[in-house]
Amino acid sequence: KDTGARFTFFVTAHYESWSIHRDELRPLVDSGRIQLGNHTWSHADLTAISANEARSQLERTKTFLRNNFGVDGTPYYRPPFGRHNAAVDRIAADLGYTVPTMWYGSLSDSGVITEEFLIECARKYFNPQTIIIGHANAPAVTHCYGELVDIIRERNLSMVTLNDVLIAP
Repeated sequence: KDTGARFTFFVTAHYESWSIHRDELRPLVDSGRIQLGNHTWSHADLTAISANEARSQLERTKTFLRNNFGVDGTPYYRPPFGRHNAAVDRIAADLGYTVPTMWYGSLSDSGVITEEFLIECARKYFNPQTIIIGHANAPAVTHCYGELVDIIRERNLSMVTLNDVLIAP
């Protein structure tokens, strides 16, 4: 809040943290500082399950987003593991998710890592016009957030939502 950061979070709705932190996040979503996209219900590989299961993964999260945050995440979805194909993209598009969102680099924090490694990843991947994923589901990122912001400022970069850069004003 205090840095003015803008983010797009891709929600895996089955994780209870989205419900636990809803009241803190909702005002940021309402203000447009935080944008939400769909990352499926339980992080299933959409290319390895049936079409009905893939639809359910996306639909359940769409409903969760609408009921808890007043948005549905369209048009963006981030396929778990980056795996999608034409069939998955058709299912997603039928639900309004017409933009499968991929990334350039990662903070590698989907599991427990050291703060030093997270900063090393940031120094490697924080570059102009790139999408970097971070998971913010382990303590390291909360401990070195200030350093991440410093790297962004040193490089004269901006933290933006996808709509900030992909939707024409």
